[in-house]
Amino acid sequence: METTKHSLRRSRKNRVLFGVCGGLAEFFGIDAFWFRLAFLIAFIPGGVPGLTLYLLATLIVPSE
Repeated sequence: METTKHSLRRSRKNRVLFGVCGGLAEFFGIDAFWFRLAFLIAFIPGGVPGLTLYLLATLIVPSE
């Protein structure tokens, strides 16, 4: 059995804006749709929580 170590990176292949959701999806092994939906839901109550989380992740998570 071979284990591979995945590091959290913004995706270059699976991106809409900055690749944060695609990178999270690749890291956790699930579809990027669920992360996009979570950010959309966080964006609904005034926009600040979702936008802040997304921009913070864009700054913290390195690109591929």
